[in-house]
Amino acid sequence: MPDFTHELRHHPGLVAGVDEAGRGPLAGPVVAAAVILHAKDCPDGLNDSKQLTAARRAKLEVEIKARALCWGVAIASVAEIDSLNILWATMLAMKRAMEALNADCAHVLVDGNRCPDWRWPATAVVEGDAKCLSIAAASIIAKETRDRIMVEASARHPHYGWESNKGYGSPYHLAALREHGPTPLHRRSFAPVAQLLLL
Repeated sequence: MPDFTHELRHHPGLVAGVDEAGRGPLAGPVVAAAVILHAKDCPDGLNDSKQLTAARRAKLEVEIKARALCWGVAIASVAEIDSLNILWATMLAMKRAMEALNADCAHVLVDGNRCPDWRWPATAVVEGDAKCLSIAAASIIAKETRDRIMVEASARHPHYGWESNKGYGSPYHLAALREHGPTPLHRRSFAPVAQLLLL
């Protein structure tokens, strides 16, 4: 379970955790969140968003937003993903999430093995969402935000099952993509979409 060890290593000063959601899907933006938690007022049960039920994530998102010192969330669009590639679009979303925090951070803990090119001192933490409470909190906000975006998009593009697959390449989504073709929200740089465009 994640704890506050990494955050305490970088005190004094405010320490933010940053994570993203949506690197792998065939459709929709990539979303990043940044969170600065209060060391003595963390919601119980914070964990990697992938380890939580949808109901638990939704409840924790509300608690994080109410109790964190501050939080920020941002996206990189499908157009940015296709022009930059998913890695650099993810870095851009993370930078925007930190800018949305509007806080004077002493250090940033970033989930993964590399940090964006930005002005904050930062440490990359592999599997950070399972190790650091701040990153776990960011993973929950990012995941919940992106899921809402895809559920809303599914109302405009009902054939693809985004309300359940959230844009990932499920068999249902892939079959619908072959039958109906790509939407403006499909990532044309991703192989299953790109291959269809060549047909």
